[in-house]
Amino acid sequence: MSAPAHVPIDDQPLAQPHGTPAGAQATFWPAVWLIAGGAFTLLWLYGEPVAKWAFKVPRDWQIPAKRWIGDFMRWLVEDASLGLFTFTDLTRFIADLVDIPYRFVLGLLSTGLLDGRGSSAEEVLPPLSWIAVTGLLMLLGHYAGGRRLALLVGACFGFLAVFGQWDNAMITLASILIAVPVGVGLGLLLGLAGHRWHPVEAALRPVLDLMQTVPVFAYLVPILFLFGFGPTSAIVATIIYALPPMTRISLLALRQVPKEVRELGRMTGCSRRQMTWRILVPTAMPGLMVGVNQVIMLSLNMVIIASMIGAGGLGFEVLSALRRLDIGAGFEAGLAIVALAIALDRLSQAFARKGRRHAQSAGHEQGAGLGGGLWRRHPHTVAAIALVIFSLAAGLLSAPLQRYPEALQLSSGTLGSDLVGWINVNFFDQLEAAKNLLLLNVLIPFKRFLLSLPWIGVVALLGLCGLRLGGWRLGLSVALLAALIALTGQWPKAMVTVYLCGISVVIAALIGIPIGIVAAERERLWKGVEIVIDTLQTLPSFVYLMPAVMLFRVGDFTAMIAVVAYAIAPAIRYTAHGLRQVDPQLVEAGVVAGATRWQLLTRIKLKLTLPEILLGLNQTIMLALSMLVITALVGTRDLGQEVYIALTKADTGRGLVAGLAVAFIAIIADRLIAAGAARTRARLGLTPS
Repeated sequence: MSAPAHVPIDDQPLAQPHGTPAGAQATFWPAVWLIAGGAFTLLWLYGEPVAKWAFKVPRDWQIPAKRWIGDFMRWLVEDASLGLFTFTDLTRFIADLVDIPYRFVLGLLSTGLLDGRGSSAEEVLPPLSWIAVTGLLMLLGHYAGGRRLALLVGACFGFLAVFGQWDNAMITLASILIAVPVGVGLGLLLGLAGHRWHPVEAALRPVLDLMQTVPVFAYLVPILFLFGFGPTSAIVATIIYALPPMTRISLLALRQVPKEVRELGRMTGCSRRQMTWRILVPTAMPGLMVGVNQVIMLSLNMVIIASMIGAGGLGFEVLSALRRLDIGAGFEAGLAIVALAIALDRLSQAFARKGRRHAQSAGHEQGAGLGGGLWRRHPHTVAAIALVIFSLAAGLLSAPLQRYPEALQLSSGTLGSDLVGWINVNFFDQLEAAKNLLLLNVLIPFKRFLLSLPWIGVVALLGLCGLRLGGWRLGLSVALLAALIALTGQWPKAMVTVYLCGISVVIAALIGIPIGIVAAERERLWKGVEIVIDTLQTLPSFVYLMPAVMLFRVGDFTAMIAVVAYAIAPAIRYTAHGLRQVDPQLVEAGVVAGATRWQLLTRIKLKLTLPEILLGLNQTIMLALSMLVITALVGTRDLGQEVYIALTKADTGRGLVAGLAVAFIAIIADRLIAAGAARTRARLGLTPS
C-alpha cells in the first residue's frame, strides 16, 4: 500500500503550485541569486566611485519626516482650532473623562474616597479592605465558573496580599477597570462601523496593522506630548494599545453571525438599531468575549511601559527593580502581574462560557427565578452587599482586617540576586567564554555583513521575494516599505534591528522547534511545557532583562538573551500544535509503506506541519521586535534606542519615524512569511477547496 500522493515520504518532487513549470521554478531562484550576487559584488568593488548612493542614501533623497511630524504636533498643541474649542481643549476634556472615573475606582480600591485633592484632601470613606476585594472577586468567580474558579481567584489575590504587592496591585487594577471597558466599547463600535460600511473596514485594516506593529514606546511620545505625565496618559496609552485586537475580533465575530439569524431579524421587522443590538451583538457575544479577554491581557502587558509616563502600581515596581537590578523585587512584582492576569483571564473566559449557557437556557432560568425571596433569586448580589458592609465595619474595629498585616507578609528578598551572584561567582569564566564565542564568531560578523549591504540591493531583493511568493502586489508593497525605511534615514539602525532580531529568532527556533517536536508526542511532557510557556508569555517583558544584565552586563549579547527568552514560546507552541494536528491516517499510511520513525517525522509530520511552524516563526519575529525596543535600556544601538531616546526627549517626530520603521520591518516579515506559508500549504495539498 502506497502513501497518498500529496504526502512525500520519499524524495519525489512535489507538484508545482499555480501551474508553474518545473523548469521555470528550478531556474528562478538561481537566477535571482546570481543577479543579486553580481550586483552586490560590483557595488562592493566599485561602490565609492560608481554608486556611492547605493550604500548611503543621498541627503537630497531623504524624506524629512521627523521635521514634518514635529511641526504638525506643535501646530496641534499650539494653534489647531476646531471652531468652538482648540485641540488642546479637546485633549483636556478627554483627560477629564478618563480621570474622573479613575479617581473614583482608585478611591474604592486603594486611597479611599477623598474630599479635595493633594495634601489637603480628607478621607470620607476608607477603601475596600483586602478581604472585601478578594471576597467580591471570589463571588464573581463562583457565579461565573463555580467553586474551582472561586478558589483560583482567591489564591491569586491572596498571593498579592501575602507577598506585599496589594497596594501596587490595586493601583494597577484601577487602571485596568477603566481601560478595559473603554477599549472594549471603542473596539466594538469600530467593528460595527467596519461591518456596516465596507470603506470603513478597508480604511481600518492598514491602521490596525500599524497600531499592532508600531512599538508601544513610539506612541507614548505623542500621548505624553498631548496629555502630559500622569496616570491619565497611561490609561489613554493602554486603551490605544489594546484597541486593535478588539476591533479585529469584533469584525470577525459579526461576520460569522449565521445568515439564518439575520433573516429571522428581518422577518420580525427589526429596525437597523434593533438588528444591531438585539440580534447581531448578542449572537456574536461568544466571539466578542474573546476580544474582551485579549483587551484584558494586553492592558496588563502594558502596565510596566505605562509606568514610564506616570501609571504607578506593579509596573512602576518592576521598572524600579530593573533600575536597581533587584531581581528579587522585580520577579515578585512580575509574578504579581501574572497572578492578576490569571485571575482576570479565567474570570473573562468563565463569563464567556456562562453567556453561551445562559443564551441556551434562558427560558428555564426565567421560570425558575420567579419564586422565592431575594436571597434565592440573587444570592451572589446579596452576599456581596453583606460582605462589603461587614468588611467596612470589621476594618474600623481591627486594622489587620482592613490591611493585610506586614508581620505576616512573605518575601523572596534577595533570593534571586543571591542565585545570580552564585552563578556569576562559580560560572563566570564559562559564561564569558560562551558570550565571547557567539559575539566574535556570529553576532559581530553578521552585523557587519548586514551593515555592508547596499540598501538599493536589499530593497530589490525583498521585492523579488515578494513577487515570487505572492505576486506583484506583495513585491511592490514590500519593496516600497523597505525603501521608505531607507529614505527616512533609518537604514543603518534598521539593519542593526534586523541583525539582533534575526539572530534571536534563529536561536529561539533552534531551541523551541526541537522542544515542540519532543513534547508533541508525550502528553505529560506537553502539559508541563505548556505551563512553562504560558508563564513565559504572561511574565512582563522587563523581567527578562534583570537576570540577563546581572549575568552578562549590558550590550547586544544581553539583549539577544532577553529576546530569545521572551520570544521562544510561539516556536514551541505552534510546532507542537501542528504536529498534534497531523491526520493519523496519513501517519498510518506511512507506517504501512515501511517508513521508519525518523522518516515519519522528517518526511511526513514535519512537512505537513511546516505551515504552522512558519506561522510560529512569524509570531516569534513579532515578539522579538516588540522586545527589542525594551532592550534599548541595556545599550543596544538600533531602532529601539531611537524610540527610547525620543521618549526621554519628548521628540514626537523622532519616535514615530523610528517606530514606523520597526512596524515596516514587522509588516515585511509578516507578509513574506504568510505568503510562504500559504504557498507551502498549496504545495502539500492542504489548501481547503
